[in-house]
Amino acid sequence: MKKVVYLLEYPIDLPGGAQMSTLSVCEGLTADSSLGYETVVICPGLLSHDKSEYPFRIDEYPMGENRGINLIKRIGAFRKYIREEEPDLIHIEMSESLITYGFIRGSFKDIPCIYTDRGLLFGYRKRSRFFMDPVLRDCRMLVTTTEYNKGLWSEGSDIRPISVIPNTISTRYFGDYDPKKRVAHEKPVIGLAGRICPEKDWMGACGFIDELAASGLDFRVSIVLSTFEKGDDDKAAEIIERLKRAVGEDNVESHLNYDQQQMSDFYYGVDIFLMTSCFESFGKAAVEAMSRKCAVVSTDVGGLPEVVGLPGNLYSRQDFHKGVACVKMLAENPEELDRQREYFYNRYLENYTEKRYIERHVELYDGII
Repeated sequence: MKKVVYLLEYPIDLPGGAQMSTLSVCEGLTADSSLGYETVVICPGLLSHDKSEYPFRIDEYPMGENRGINLIKRIGAFRKYIREEEPDLIHIEMSESLITYGFIRGSFKDIPCIYTDRGLLFGYRKRSRFFMDPVLRDCRMLVTTTEYNKGLWSEGSDIRPISVIPNTISTRYFGDYDPKKRVAHEKPVIGLAGRICPEKDWMGACGFIDELAASGLDFRVSIVLSTFEKGDDDKAAEIIERLKRAVGEDNVESHLNYDQQQMSDFYYGVDIFLMTSCFESFGKAAVEAMSRKCAVVSTDVGGLPEVVGLPGNLYSRQDFHKGVACVKMLAENPEELDRQREYFYNRYLENYTEKRYIERHVELYDGII
């Protein structure tokens, strides 16, 4: 068996794209022993789960609130556990872990390493790049989740080689499509979901719904908001109240802080999933919606055009009239809506399933090891 060690600066049971993607590849490789890989995750102490709940091994290390002290702890933990595990490959999943590994990489020159960038190149500060780039030059591969970000790295850096492995969603929560959960609606349901943060542009989403309602379309809105920081609950309440003013209180269904299983069920109740983000490195929510046969309409930012794949379903944030027209057209044409649902579901099956995700990682790992 070949051993891969994954480096994280957050607990793997803390919801997040890197953690969920790492969980997917570790579970997939562990489930199929014929692939020949053993996986070990090195991360801070788990928040609400026990290590025994996972089918792969987890090496935990302590973390506090002081960033400088945490760096020192992380350096010591990475050095200790990498020596103990003696892996055939090190897969670094987060930027601070990459910087941390840079301080000790001289001790592990014989172990190949790779880094997955789950953001976008222009999202890194100059100071971060100062520490990251020397480590990346020592990596065997830089992996991006979109061709778009690969292009940014190709044009904006001398880091090579670069490959693309699109993100996935967890089979644990987003397994096979269940048609029994898909219920027909009297009114079309527009879905919105995401955390409270500037990148999601919730005021833009409210403006979009205002204009859609003004177009004469009779519809419902179903929204899930995730709150983390102080003041987020007040912002969520403001968003929900504004949506109710646009379409009527009876036409808004709102939820807070759903877990992954609840999110999986949420999408079954959505006809058209709307993403109004001003920044998305990939757009995992779009893939989640695809897996539940939702049509997807989104802004044309970051990796979303690549994930959505239908130019007619993309619109500019500066002029969202095209997006409004697209949603209205789909809502008023059941046959076209059904056609797009099948298109997006098949797109998910062909590109973003966990099975495809594992295959791409095995191909990459085999080539390097």
